Amino acid sequence: MSLALYRKYRPSIFADVIGQEHVTTPLSNALESEKIHHAYLFSGPRGCGKTSSARIMARSLNCEKGPTPNPCGICQSCKDLVANGPGSLDVIELDAATHGLVDDARDLRDKAFFAPVQSRYKIYIIDEAHQLGPGAANALLKVVEEPPAHVLFIFATTEPEKLISTIRSRTHHYPFRLVPPAILTSHLEKVCESEGIKVAKGVIPLVVRASGGSVRDALSVLGQLLAGASKDGVTYEIAVALLGYTDGALLDEAIDALAAQDSSSLFNTVDRVVESGQDPKRFAQDLLERLRDLIIVGAVDDNNSQVLKELPADQIDRIRTQAKLIGIANLIRAADLVANGLTQMRGATPPRLILELICGQMMLPTGNDAALVARVEKLERSLATGISTISEPKMAKSVTAAEEVKQVPKVEGKPVAVAKSEPVKTESKGSNHKPSGQADIASLRRMWPQVIENVKGKRRLTWSLLATSAQILSVDDESISIGIVNAGARDSFVRSESDVILSDAFAEVAGVRRKIVATVDSSVATTTMARSDEDPTDANMLSGADLLASKLGAKVIKESN
Repeated sequence: MSLALYRKYRPSIFADVIGQEHVTTPLSNALESEKIHHAYLFSGPRGCGKTSSARIMARSLNCEKGPTPNPCGICQSCKDLVANGPGSLDVIELDAATHGLVDDARDLRDKAFFAPVQSRYKIYIIDEAHQLGPGAANALLKVVEEPPAHVLFIFATTEPEKLISTIRSRTHHYPFRLVPPAILTSHLEKVCESEGIKVAKGVIPLVVRASGGSVRDALSVLGQLLAGASKDGVTYEIAVALLGYTDGALLDEAIDALAAQDSSSLFNTVDRVVESGQDPKRFAQDLLERLRDLIIVGAVDDNNSQVLKELPADQIDRIRTQAKLIGIANLIRAADLVANGLTQMRGATPPRLILELICGQMMLPTGNDAALVARVEKLERSLATGISTISEPKMAKSVTAAEEVKQVPKVEGKPVAVAKSEPVKTESKGSNHKPSGQADIASLRRMWPQVIENVKGKRRLTWSLLATSAQILSVDDESISIGIVNAGARDSFVRSESDVILSDAFAEVAGVRRKIVATVDSSVATTTMARSDEDPTDANMLSGADLLASKLGAKVIKESN
């Protein structure tokens, strides 16, 4: 029978304790300077190294070369107290849950006055110290306050506030913390490398997430996955199924449907979740975490890779695009709805019904403040780009500035009419290729960021027209309908024959060849177009006519207000 990972990789020196430098450094300094206190209190969440550190402290104190933060590992005491070693008669570990009675405390108090058998100190490690009864704690109080010179106490507890204050005041208190995801991820990767088992990309973040920052729990979960690994190692699919998390593809489908306001695709995703045997509550929890990631990405913009270090770069790029399409106000409102729904799932109502109601609420904004902010945000974005257009680069067919101005559509009425008007469908010139491949709107939306990246390599004008102001609306056996935020951008898309570029990109990325239909849809949320500092040629992409049209549009909006 093999040793559990959390026992096999238990640290034997302070340098091996991860994520607790705020504790191990001052303890090491105290050992180095021999400023040893007679009683210590180690507190913190389960599985973060309290008991292991107490054993290391005992090993460091009783080493023949000690007190030292680096035990020699050669003397008898070091061999006895090494991780998973036989133990020492002079280091007594007690569990207060089973030795918390007054008689147990009196017995400990009486034996404490006997000298150690072979070591420098007789050390009592009392685990779950908060379960000491009031009588037992009071019985220990005197010996903890004034112990013999050879006795040292180390209390370990998850609830230090429950330990009586008279004992707490006699100890040096060291609070342990949960281990940060980045540090825990690095540690688990080293364990997998030591075990010689291949782990697929994305598995370690799932283990870290399941552990909640506890090293012991993380190693326990990882041990289960490694034990069930095939010759190919631990696959992402096995980890998702075993740990009960939602596949990232399903979350992407749900977010893409939310971005496109496609209720049909969203409810189909919920149906797939339920039919595959997954827990609707777990899906809601995972969806809430994804919405949290999107909110952070949208808030911190280009610095999000530092905030969300546990996410791979390609996933950050994908959720950055999703965040821009949905908008921060809509994301916050959706997260609030999901959070409230999770609270309701604790009742008797079937979780699937609650999940479907959440989805319906996200698709239909109500009259509350959050919904109003979301709608105003969408309207402002539509108005901000509803007039200006992006012209073709100089390589495209030349059009004089005067002719460009004549082509700018006249703007009449109040700005609100732009958001409320029905989308005006206009077919672009279709490519000569016949339709091929099976098209699934959910899959195409999931691959939309890759398609846009492919377009960027072909023609930057087409990329700038689509990057943050377009979305897939529908797909059938003949065509793919693309919603573009305003008529000016749509006209530029058509004039520049960008439909051929986009059709080729779909064929190369998704293996689907369809005719592209450009549609004006002012409900598509937009953000600032390509930054001029991203490519030195981007700043010259707007012609004089486009700048003039933008100014005219700004004037119309100002006058209408």
